[in-house]
Amino acid sequence: MEKIAVIDMGSNSAKLILAYVIEDGHNNGHFVVFDELRETVRLGQDMERDGYIKPSRIAQAVKTLKMFRKLCDTNNVDKIYAVATNALRRAKNQKSFLEEVNATCGFKLRVLSEEEEGQLIYHGVINSMDCPKGVIIDISGSSMQLVQYNRRNVMNRTTLPFGSITLSDLFNDGSHSPEESAALIEEYVTNQLSEIEWLKQIEPDYQMVGVGGSFRSLATISKRLRRYPLSVIHNYVVGKDEFTNIYDTIKVLPVDKRAKIKGLHEERADIFVAALATIKSFLSCTNFDRTLICSSGIREGIMFNHAMPVTLEKPISDIVAHSVYTQLHYCGQDIKHCEKVCNLSIMLYKQLRVLHKLPRMYVRVLRVAALMHDVGTRLKFYAHNKHSFYFILNSSLYGLTHRDLLLAAFVAQGHHPNEFSMQEWSKYKDILSEEDLGAVLKLSVILRIAESLDRSRSGGVKSINCDVLGDSVIMKTETEGDCSLEIKDALSARADFAKAYSKNLDIL
Repeated sequence: MEKIAVIDMGSNSAKLILAYVIEDGHNNGHFVVFDELRETVRLGQDMERDGYIKPSRIAQAVKTLKMFRKLCDTNNVDKIYAVATNALRRAKNQKSFLEEVNATCGFKLRVLSEEEEGQLIYHGVINSMDCPKGVIIDISGSSMQLVQYNRRNVMNRTTLPFGSITLSDLFNDGSHSPEESAALIEEYVTNQLSEIEWLKQIEPDYQMVGVGGSFRSLATISKRLRRYPLSVIHNYVVGKDEFTNIYDTIKVLPVDKRAKIKGLHEERADIFVAALATIKSFLSCTNFDRTLICSSGIREGIMFNHAMPVTLEKPISDIVAHSVYTQLHYCGQDIKHCEKVCNLSIMLYKQLRVLHKLPRMYVRVLRVAALMHDVGTRLKFYAHNKHSFYFILNSSLYGLTHRDLLLAAFVAQGHHPNEFSMQEWSKYKDILSEEDLGAVLKLSVILRIAESLDRSRSGGVKSINCDVLGDSVIMKTETEGDCSLEIKDALSARADFAKAYSKNLDIL
């Protein structure tokens, strides 16, 4: 299994990600992160004065990169991608910095152009989020990237030469209160954004996608305030009014009090208000009423391009499926069995539509649950359905809303009898609905029967035809070979089927 490393030397921090690259034998590559390290370096600090990266910042960067080198070497990494963004892009001492890094750390940092940086951010977003039309906003320490895309094509791209560090340096000079400084930043950024013509023509069906550390911090703070029950940040939604409340509360605080905010890294406390003020300006200049938080950016864009070179030309067509198969391959699952159970589940879903009357959106939920129903066996066979529940919630599946992620986890957990817990369900009452509860019970029974119909993993059950006759449902199976084990096992779901569908079940 190949190991790769991606280093992103930004204006504020340096980040390292280590990942396994998995080939599935069908020209599809997958990556799974197994370690990461992040250090604050502040390359962009005080650069506005003369355009030079300061010696203390260079020393901190070199020290950090030496640590990165040690991690790469001890993990026997096969390939290293090392890139740098805006601070180095505009530094007058760029050449000497790169030479020192190469000589002392052995890294050949590639300084990305504005276009390359925007493209990699776009690749990270478009291959990990099911958002067909969006405007990506990435606020780094010394620049701001804006990327508009429509149906997986980049329409417009703009880079603004300021970020959370540069704005803090410009307007937090000690002569203004924190609130006054925030207002000055808002005014400055709003004036800059007003010059971008394409930003004025964004249609209502576009969504705002926030990328980078400031947006992740915003999401973490929001989740703590809401007591949000999921740990997942990717695809988290922050409403405009909620953002305004958070911003209005934080912008008046001095740095020492900001540093104590739960969910905000202490080293980001002095520049966080500048980032929030920038977001506020962006919201004021557009009609977006919410922000989708994306945890994928430059590093993930590089990893997607490495694992699947086709993404250099076109994005992944089915984000959810690719993400699910990443986990199946990583966990060593029986792919053939997973696909058989999934196909049987969808077959039953369609055959029983007259009874369950569920909207089409639940098909995606069932497909994910069926493919991943056994993933918990990676931990332990006994009670593996409970492990599958935890695994689905915490495996960073791309392309799913948090609601769909939860529903798939509950369906996978419920495919074993008597495993549904209302106490567990109640933890997520602010995300899930009463309609979802009934849907999970119906889908869990479908998945349980489908799994039973491939009990021996022989693929003997080829198709199913369901007849609804009065108070009964007759499932007629088309089989190849002896499938008595499968039918016997499926019939054990009779009681649960009757409870979910109010019909008796017979399987022939």
